[in-house]
Amino acid sequence: MSGERRGPSEQHLPKLRLDELLDELQARIDAARGTQDRVHSLLEAVLSVGRELDLAHVLRRIVEAAVVLVDAEYGALGVIGGDRMLSEFHTVGISGEQRARIGNLPSGHGILGELIRHPEPLRLTEISEHPSSYGFPPHHPPMHSFLGVPIRVRDHVFGNLYLTEKRSAAEFDAEDESVLSTLAVAAGVAIENARLYEETRLRERWLGASSDVTRALLSGAPSTDVLELIVEQARRIADADAGMIAERVPEENALLPLLAVGLDAERRSGLVMSGQDGFVAAVLTTAEPAVSADIREDPRTSGEAAQWAGLGPVVGVPLEAGGKAGGVLLLGRAVGRTPFTDADTRPLLGFAGQAALALELAERRRDAEQIALLRDRDRIARDLHDLAIQRLFAAGMTLQSTQRFVDHPEAVERLSRTVDDLDETIKIIRSTIFGLRAHGGGTRAGSGLRGRVSDAVTAAASSLGFTPAVRLEGLVDTDVPGEIADHALAVLGEALSNAARHSGARSVDVRLRCAEGELTLAVADDGRGMPAGVARSGLKNMEERAVSLGGELRLGERPEGGGTRVVWRVPVRPARG
Repeated sequence: MSGERRGPSEQHLPKLRLDELLDELQARIDAARGTQDRVHSLLEAVLSVGRELDLAHVLRRIVEAAVVLVDAEYGALGVIGGDRMLSEFHTVGISGEQRARIGNLPSGHGILGELIRHPEPLRLTEISEHPSSYGFPPHHPPMHSFLGVPIRVRDHVFGNLYLTEKRSAAEFDAEDESVLSTLAVAAGVAIENARLYEETRLRERWLGASSDVTRALLSGAPSTDVLELIVEQARRIADADAGMIAERVPEENALLPLLAVGLDAERRSGLVMSGQDGFVAAVLTTAEPAVSADIREDPRTSGEAAQWAGLGPVVGVPLEAGGKAGGVLLLGRAVGRTPFTDADTRPLLGFAGQAALALELAERRRDAEQIALLRDRDRIARDLHDLAIQRLFAAGMTLQSTQRFVDHPEAVERLSRTVDDLDETIKIIRSTIFGLRAHGGGTRAGSGLRGRVSDAVTAAASSLGFTPAVRLEGLVDTDVPGEIADHALAVLGEALSNAARHSGARSVDVRLRCAEGELTLAVADDGRGMPAGVARSGLKNMEERAVSLGGELRLGERPEGGGTRVVWRVPVRPARG
């Protein structure tokens, strides 16, 4: 039986079908191998990201892994801040030179903001065709294809992954989206672990700092040393550029800086802050922390105030003792840095409590020293009265009784002068006793001229912006009659007010001297002097007060040159009995 012969075309048909099947099989094998390789790459990326514990390194590894997995030319990870804008932006594929030419990093507008508003995967063939796109800044490389996915840490959207410019195709596909979404899940876990590790390390640092402060407090270290330790530790651990502790002065509605460290510390330490500043007032009235992302634009305060110069993010924590805020601990970062977070603020509360304790201990120590001083003064006054004066009086009586036994006229005269000198010495000692008892509680605290001058200088600090230097000489509390003391205080107030309003001074020196039957008040500043055309009614009043008491007023430059020096001098008749 002879077989049926086939034509040439029929002979090639099975071979063609076999080639097609082989090609399809090879393609499927290649796809399977590619998928297997991609899965391996994804697993390696997940392991690589998970090995890191430093948050900054974790974020960098995530972007690098994402670029490799989806074969993208550019990648970025944007961290979403508390204001729902991008607070950090980590990039791959753009050089440092390109980044510098582009300028400011994106904040979360356009396509990037689309993922913030709608945290779902987004794939685009052409970025410019999306309604939210509004172009790129100058010097930005051209970008067309786009793939973005959110990164969630638990139920919170931490940030977004952005990939652009698929190398091997015109656009990213569904598999790229699936791979990137899987990486984003692993990234969320890695970020959470890194955050927990960072918080643990931060907590250890705060505990170590607290131990140092506690040791300093228990060792009886000076309060200024303890406060400096507190502020410096807080500034360092919270990664701040400047730190300051200010104590409240209720009667002046102001805060006096006790200590400043870091950026412009010397200048800030001499500034007096107004208690009406909205940011500071919020801390004092609520006794709760206050945070500002940028103090320059904070509606609660004037960002141009001297205490905020050079600062952007600021946090203020109350120094609370006895249920009342007696001051504030302020930390600030330089303009352009990231704001303070809850993780930064929470440990500060305990630290500020230690600062308040240090201030309270310092106040108790001052009270104890004052009590000891008053007791010592009272003892000295008692000993002077009971011993020194009695002996001097007895010596004077003895000399007077001796005079009748002396016939030589010159000797009699010498004895008389000595008796007069003893009488004058007794008067001086009695005046000293009066002064000691006035300071020691014999009269109302602060009613002496010394205390009133100190109060006037402290009151002027809020308007001057710093506390003037004061020097008192002589028995100003006992030798100056009340009427002259009132005039002197009025002149002092006017002189300090002129310095605050007209001179622009950075320092003021006050000197009050009572000696040789005269009271001299000198107020000198390093300002520009009183401008021409300014009403001089204040100076006229000061001169009239001097003339009415038989004295004079002199106005000129400081002895070292420049500035203004007011000298008010009047005679005094000691008010001693």
